[in-house]
Amino acid sequence: MSKSLQDNICESQLFERLYKKHSKNLHDFLYYKFGDHLNPEDKVQEAFIKLWQNCGKVAPNKAKSYLFTTANNLMLNAFAHQKVVLKYNNKPQKTSTNETPEFLLQEKEYHQKLQTALSKLTEAQRVAFLMNRVEGKRFKEIAELLDISVKGVEKRIYGALKKLREDIDEL
Repeated sequence: MSKSLQDNICESQLFERLYKKHSKNLHDFLYYKFGDHLNPEDKVQEAFIKLWQNCGKVAPNKAKSYLFTTANNLMLNAFAHQKVVLKYNNKPQKTSTNETPEFLLQEKEYHQKLQTALSKLTEAQRVAFLMNRVEGKRFKEIAELLDISVKGVEKRIYGALKKLREDIDEL
C-alpha cells in the first residue's frame, strides 16, 4: 500500500475499505442503542457522507472514532427532534375562533353574492378585473398579456367595478 493511500481518506479506495469495514458495526451499534424506529441505516449513510465531506481533516486512524461519534450525534439529534414533534402533537390544538356564527354566515353569504356578481360580468371584464385585483397585475401588464391598450384595460376594470357595485350593496 502506498504512503498517500494510507494518509488520505479522500482516496476512493481507502474510503471504500473504511465503509466495508465499519458500516455493519456502525449500523449494529446504532440499532442496539436506539432501535430501528430512528432509521439507523440512514444515519450510517449520513455519517459516511460527513466523513467524505471532511476527508481531508480526518486522519485514517481516527476515522472509526469520527464515524461512531458522528452517527451517535445524528441519532441523538433525531431523537431530540422526535421528542419535540411528540410534544407538539400532544399539545391541545385550538379549534375555536373569535368569529361568531352570525359573522361566518354573513361572510358566506357575501362570498356567494360576490361569486354571482363576478359570473354576471362579461368575460373580458372578469379576466381583466381578476388579473388586477387577485393576481395584482398592473394595467400595463394586463394590456400586454391580453394584447389590448392600457385604456382598454382601464375601461374593462372600471366597467367591472361599476357592475359589481350595482350587484352587491355592501361593496
